[in-house]
Amino acid sequence: MKIGCPTEIKPQEFRVGITPDAAREAVNHGHAVIIQKGAGAGAGFTDEDYVSAGAAVIDTAEEIFATADMIVKVKEPQAGERKMLREGQLLFTYLHLAPDPDQTHDLIESGCTAIAYETVTDDRGGLPLLAPMSEVAGRLAPQVGAWTLQKANGGRGVLMGGVPGVAPAKVVVIGGGVVGTHAAKIAAGMGADVTVLDRSLNRLKYLDDVFGRDFKNQYSTAGATAELVREADMVIGAVLIPGAEAPKLVSRAQLSEMKPGAALVDVAIDQGGCFETSRATTHADPIYEVDGVLHYCVANMPGAVARTSTQALGNATLPFMLNLANKGWKQACADDPHLLNGLNVHAGQLTYYAVGKALGIDVVSPQLVIK
Repeated sequence: MKIGCPTEIKPQEFRVGITPDAAREAVNHGHAVIIQKGAGAGAGFTDEDYVSAGAAVIDTAEEIFATADMIVKVKEPQAGERKMLREGQLLFTYLHLAPDPDQTHDLIESGCTAIAYETVTDDRGGLPLLAPMSEVAGRLAPQVGAWTLQKANGGRGVLMGGVPGVAPAKVVVIGGGVVGTHAAKIAAGMGADVTVLDRSLNRLKYLDDVFGRDFKNQYSTAGATAELVREADMVIGAVLIPGAEAPKLVSRAQLSEMKPGAALVDVAIDQGGCFETSRATTHADPIYEVDGVLHYCVANMPGAVARTSTQALGNATLPFMLNLANKGWKQACADDPHLLNGLNVHAGQLTYYAVGKALGIDVVSPQLVIK
């Protein structure tokens, strides 16, 4: 199989879909790997690194899309890239289709087969290809939130850990999954007063057992959320419903009750965001203000630490990429129901229920597709 990796073109996206190590593994399995010139530069990988791994370096994205059997990326294909996808081609990347009807319709019309990193599962009920970026985004969230809180950025001017005689920042993390756990760990490590909200009692028990008094946890009700958000200096949105649009958990009306200059960091923005006032921003212009509250809603947060993110994502995607290349997507999905859960689009049909529900599109069962 010929595996192609174009340069990411989403604003301020420096990650790359295939590392030189992953390229070497694919070549050793008998596959051809083509990388667009300069694709790895943002993550610190040179064209020579890829050539040494046995890959071919190609000048343009057009050549990659025209000749590759499988396209491996990081972010969802942008409008110009979607026009280059073709019938029978396999796309393996993050998609986040539920809040993105334009991308969904374009992928359906292209006739390609699209497998989304974020809906591939494992035998523990986890999301193994989303987890590494969730870990990165969770650890980044308090860092960027602390920057947002600085007075020069319009924030409250509150130091996360306070100082002797001055209370630390109050941080509320909505969601105790992978993102929320890592966000809470880092925020607590910075000295903040942290509370994690979640609706799973089992998850809350786990957080209490593992982290003890490092941070507090509380069952998430609308009342508890409203009370904690009102007193918070920073709120981190870390809620995920796999493949579906994120629920709106902080309303516009609640902003008027928050402290002026408080910060909202919406890590769920790829899935539409979990604050009513959220809209996607970029690393070049990351924050905006609504009713005196600052919003940090960068849609590709891990791109800020591109080398770490690329290596972490490459470690997770490599086994799946090799299975798809070695067996072909249909056999690979037939052999692995967890990989089949990643199938979102095939041959003009939507194959993921949560996306269909969100966008009002008929869905075909992925099990029927592989038969």
